[in-house]
Amino acid sequence: MTVSAHELLATPDRASRERRERVFTLWMLLALTIAIIALLALLFDVLKVGIPRLNAAFVTDFPSRVPERSGAYPAILGSLWVIGVCAAFAIPVGMGAAIYLEEYAKPSRLNRFIEINIANLAGIPSVIYGLLGLAVFVRFLGFGRTVLAGGLTLGLLVLPVITIAGREAIRAVPPSIKEAALAVGATEWQAISRQVLPAALPGFMTGVILAISRALGETAPLITMGALTFVTFVPNHVLDRFTVLPIQIYNWTSRPQEAFQETAAAGIVVLLIVLLTMNALAIWLRNRYQRRW
Repeated sequence: MTVSAHELLATPDRASRERRERVFTLWMLLALTIAIIALLALLFDVLKVGIPRLNAAFVTDFPSRVPERSGAYPAILGSLWVIGVCAAFAIPVGMGAAIYLEEYAKPSRLNRFIEINIANLAGIPSVIYGLLGLAVFVRFLGFGRTVLAGGLTLGLLVLPVITIAGREAIRAVPPSIKEAALAVGATEWQAISRQVLPAALPGFMTGVILAISRALGETAPLITMGALTFVTFVPNHVLDRFTVLPIQIYNWTSRPQEAFQETAAAGIVVLLIVLLTMNALAIWLRNRYQRRW
């Protein structure tokens, strides 16, 4: 007795697997829907409270103990200063580490140990990096509680993420591209810098976007290393004291007056605008290089 292909595929085991697959898909859609609804509800609440308080004076004024006159100008500039230092440190170091581990490092116990620790560092709580920044940058190197120390602390925080993303981006480039460059007489560095890295840049930029977005919203490391919570001056160089938007928002939310809660909501809106603007710029650069390649 012969069994047709259709009858063979329509076995009870296959039907059971298809039912489980449909159930799993529905559960995932339900989880996604709940997450999106919660995010939209939170965003709606923040926008409803914060937008009426948001105006030009809020962006250009200094903090005040009077909620109606309190602004976020020093915190906005402090965030830009700290993120600039963080990016200037973490991006080249992360890219260099990714290139070395993926292209130059030979299989050895030391390199495997380094790779495991990089993966582990990506999951360490951020407050631990604050303690590290306090011990190394603030006290040992003598930078004090400055923009430089804060930017380097956040740079250490996002460095594992950038390194892992860079390695994955380089690994995704077909080996034939590098092999073709070597076959026509290019040195290994020429093949990497002129062929592999341009092809890997879009993926690397994706990791940088995620890392910088995380750094922009971090509070615990900077509070641990001693960033100020109330600033009435603007940092002019990397050795000035500072505050950032998340810390300023935390300071406002800790006040009992309801007007300060509205001011904190306006600060959250400004933080979202800064974050989305930086992400949009990074995505535009990534897409531009991707189209060029």
